[in-house]
Amino acid sequence: MGYRTLAAAVADLEQRKQLLRIDEELDPCLEIGAVQRRVYAAGGPALLFTRPKGCRFPLLGNLFGTLERTRFLFRDTLEQIELLVRLKLDPRELLHRPSALLKAPLAAFNLLPRSVSSGPILANRITIDDLPRLISWPHDGGPFITLPQVYSESAVSPGFRHSNLGMYRVQLSGNEYQLNEEVGLHYQIHRGIGVHHAEALELGAPFRVSIFVGGPPALTVAAVMPLPEGLPELSFAGLLAGHRMAMVTRGGKLPLPAEADFCITGTVDPSRTLPEGPFGDHLGYYSLAHDFPVLKVEEVFHRTGAIWPFTTVGRPPQEDSSFGAFIHELTGDLIPSVVPGLKAVHAVDAAGVHPLLLAIGSERYTPYKQRRHPQELLTIGNAILGQGQLSLAKYLFIVAHEDAPELKIQDIPAFFRHVLERVDWRRDLHFQTRSTMDTLDYSGEGVNRGSKVVIAACGPALWELPTEFAPELVLPDGFDSPRLCLPGIVAISGPPCVNYRPGDDRDLERFCRTIPGSNPITTFPLIVIVDDSDFTSRTLQNFLWVTFTRSNPAADLYGIGAVTTAKHWGCSGPLVIDARCKPQHAPPLEDDPALERRLDELGAPGGPLHGII
Repeated sequence: MGYRTLAAAVADLEQRKQLLRIDEELDPCLEIGAVQRRVYAAGGPALLFTRPKGCRFPLLGNLFGTLERTRFLFRDTLEQIELLVRLKLDPRELLHRPSALLKAPLAAFNLLPRSVSSGPILANRITIDDLPRLISWPHDGGPFITLPQVYSESAVSPGFRHSNLGMYRVQLSGNEYQLNEEVGLHYQIHRGIGVHHAEALELGAPFRVSIFVGGPPALTVAAVMPLPEGLPELSFAGLLAGHRMAMVTRGGKLPLPAEADFCITGTVDPSRTLPEGPFGDHLGYYSLAHDFPVLKVEEVFHRTGAIWPFTTVGRPPQEDSSFGAFIHELTGDLIPSVVPGLKAVHAVDAAGVHPLLLAIGSERYTPYKQRRHPQELLTIGNAILGQGQLSLAKYLFIVAHEDAPELKIQDIPAFFRHVLERVDWRRDLHFQTRSTMDTLDYSGEGVNRGSKVVIAACGPALWELPTEFAPELVLPDGFDSPRLCLPGIVAISGPPCVNYRPGDDRDLERFCRTIPGSNPITTFPLIVIVDDSDFTSRTLQNFLWVTFTRSNPAADLYGIGAVTTAKHWGCSGPLVIDARCKPQHAPPLEDDPALERRLDELGAPGGPLHGII
């Protein structure tokens, strides 16, 4: 059966030589997080820091650092979950109709948490300043919990069936928080806890929230699962763990996982906010300080022998990339059953996950040989953008399965080649010009405000994609250094963006206006204007990161031969994406050279990381 405690998982990994103890004193302020990132990049083991400076609790990092290790942690239950998926059993039905459990595998009984009167989590009481003060990046606003499990219940219909367990970052101190009395909660508008917040606002009363850290690894994964509404994460945690989650019930208060390592309890005044951040985030930039809800702390518990799990995020790939890959393995087969006609969808990790989606769908609205333009693909694309976290996407590229049944969605170069050979920029761009976007994405006109574009392409090839530049290529003044990113895609260094005019940038308009149709650059269907074309073109990851994290579709897409017809915008020549840094963008994350030299010392002969990094 699955692990009941985090300590059990640590002991098992250590016995199997998949975990390294680091007994040298290291600082939770920047140093430990940098070690974790370096070991993750090397594909190294889980890390147990036994002597974190200024802290009496050991820190556990890189637990989910490889997909293979993540699979290993849940090896006892994956087969049962796959069986439920194959049987297309809806766990929500099993919860609401207990008789349906008779048709389900035995593992389905683990969907129901069990109540206990006490548990190890209640063994010790401390205060917030006793907790590890982990700071990941130099300009972070304070210490954060980076693997929190934030639990809330509906104020209107309390109980676990209307609960939410989400991974929303928690700032322990700094800014205007009263130490030991308040912590910051950063959660986005579409998250489950947001519904509970809205209910509390309507009632005009505070609502209870608890923050769990550690416990069975299944709880951590459940907190990041994109589950259908109505399926509690506690239920999925039981399914993944292979046993019912033991929850300590306390009259008038939220239940606590009996085997958690730490727990913070308190209340949120839904009408009160304080600045939270900055924080080095998963897009590869700092999310800046903004007003977010505040938890008024009541109690802080920890079990005896508690371990503090953590991660650090930054420009992908990072440890959270393993989460994404594991989640896709668990849920990928369910997606076509949710969106008819959808064959596959891929959130591109190198682009920050949310900015870029690739999809393959059916195009069955007209007979294949008569098809001239996307139809069903647009229906599927709109459905994708209505699905949970997929709704945060800015760019959705979708193609027809019938055009290339062998096309693999994970093969990004092949996918872009397929799209760009078939795209007609006069027809295939479909915008949502005023929409919501990821809170952490600063390419839009404000927090949560931005745009989306669906690029749907099907039918016969229209473009022959160039892979080299003609010698007579000439660019307008201020634009230089064309570099090939992929066949048909060129990055060009442009003038710095100083005075940003969304959708009306004078330099970009001049570039598109002064390029004649005879210019060899027009043979490339996609042109990306960047600050540094050498950097952008150096790797596929660089191209994806720069292009899709630094542009807002409705504001930053231009075109050679652009025309608007009946409010539909398109272009007869290449599409041009302005992916330069803009004045409103958050600064990118950068490693501290002195800290990097310190890591080199830890990896040198005689150092605790020798042979690993």
